[in-house]
Amino acid sequence: MGSGMLRHLVFGFGLLSATMLSHTAFAGAGGTLQIVISKDKQSLTVYDGDTVVTTSKVSTGKAGHTTPSGIFSILEKRKYHESNIYSNAPMPWMQRLTWSGIALHEGVVPNYPASHGCIRMPGAFAQSLYQMTERGAHVIVTDAPVTPERIESTALFLPRKPLPNGPLFPDVELRTSSIRGMSKPVEVAMNVVPNNPAATHSDVVTDAPAAGAEEQDAAPLRILITRRGERETLMDAQVLLQDLGFETGGTDGLAGPMTRSAIAGFKRWKNISPKGPLVTPEFLAALYESAGKTQPPAGQIMVRQNFEPLFEAPVGITDPEIALGTHFLTVDKLDRRAETAEWHGMTVPNELSAATMRRLGITVADDPNASGATARTIDRIEIPADIRDRIETLMTDGTSITINDEGLGPETGKGTDFVTITRSQPKVAAAETSIAKPRPVRQPQAAPRYRTIGLY
Repeated sequence: MGSGMLRHLVFGFGLLSATMLSHTAFAGAGGTLQIVISKDKQSLTVYDGDTVVTTSKVSTGKAGHTTPSGIFSILEKRKYHESNIYSNAPMPWMQRLTWSGIALHEGVVPNYPASHGCIRMPGAFAQSLYQMTERGAHVIVTDAPVTPERIESTALFLPRKPLPNGPLFPDVELRTSSIRGMSKPVEVAMNVVPNNPAATHSDVVTDAPAAGAEEQDAAPLRILITRRGERETLMDAQVLLQDLGFETGGTDGLAGPMTRSAIAGFKRWKNISPKGPLVTPEFLAALYESAGKTQPPAGQIMVRQNFEPLFEAPVGITDPEIALGTHFLTVDKLDRRAETAEWHGMTVPNELSAATMRRLGITVADDPNASGATARTIDRIEIPADIRDRIETLMTDGTSITINDEGLGPETGKGTDFVTITRSQPKVAAAETSIAKPRPVRQPQAAPRYRTIGLY
């Protein structure tokens, strides 16, 4: 037998063994896996908890078409797709990460960044991964590799038995939320435009399933804990204005004509200058005083299920002047009878600009390399007991928590989980552009270009 034929046989048996191992490891665990992609290493690693299931080399976006870093989930799966801007280039085993045009798919993998934004994988691995994953599986894209580790904290959610009858917390108001993505749906390199691209979020909050619903039918919760921003501040202002007799047209956090009219009327009532921003510190102080309320907490928790909003509520943040950082956690081995579960998490590097820190009132940046950073951040979050009760009654294996400082990213919208886009630290960004390439290329601009990147 020739040496060439022997090499082919060895490779074939190795690939078959790896595929069989992967499928065995993933049996029944498609909803709990995490896919971690390192742009520095041009590598992909699949984890179940903190266990490595399989790995592969990949090719991410090249200079000028960089793959965005962040926390994503698989929104759509198609066995075959074609690019609509690169001569119908084939995209087999496509798994979409954003509605604006980022996906995992089979393609040429030359050991350096070469795509127009997507994450290319070798053919056999792309097919194997496609068969392992479920819609909603998380994909974390970073510069340097990150690794999930077991997180122990009494502040983390643990499953509890459902309440026997009645609503889970009847005294808590579930407010309508409205999330706007890009002004127009963008389909950069997909021939098939989905029915619900991320454009405008429905103004309907879906209530939770009944406490007695079959657990196997319940999708994992997607939880975002972040700082309260302009949207949440305006939502609260709308509620208080309505309590005082002003008509705002809803409590969606959007400054529509009726809300603007209500704010203007309140300012006239309290002799507050109408000049400057619509919502000012003077206006808020007078509004809360008139309503007999204290200032709102610093944080917000938002919960989704099946790519739709479930509910949201204010939460506290201890030492709000310190950055939360960006963290991602998932739960598995959930035992509702014993009320136990295992959480695994990772800290994702995310460089906040000086302007962003000033806007958010942050004076101390986070250190993503510090030991125990995720657990320390979790311990700073103060979640009301009724909100905790509801989450712990509904949570299932695969439930995830994203923590960030900046709130809803531009890719979060209708038909998505919570998407967090992260920014590279300067030294990491410089290292990424130094990866060996067949010929010199022009350095990319510092500003992220993920809104306009292509796919293939």
